[in-house]
Amino acid sequence: METLEFIIYPDGRVQEKVTGIIGASCAEVTAAIEAQLGQVVSQEQTSEYFAQTNQQSLTATNKATFSEW
Repeated sequence: METLEFIIYPDGRVQEKVTGIIGASCAEVTAAIEAQLGQVVSQEQTSEYFAQTNQQSLTATNKATFSEW
């Protein structure tokens, strides 16, 4: 499950935590929100950021040869 968590501190700082999104696509999800919040002071990537999705690729090659007996 994808979740966005925001902690708003009394001094106006906002801490954002994204979970459940694998890879760098979390930046796409949060870009519009961050643009509205203001200047990003720091970012820390989690292990989910560096994880890779499992993608399987199946390639089948058929080769038929005929002999002229």
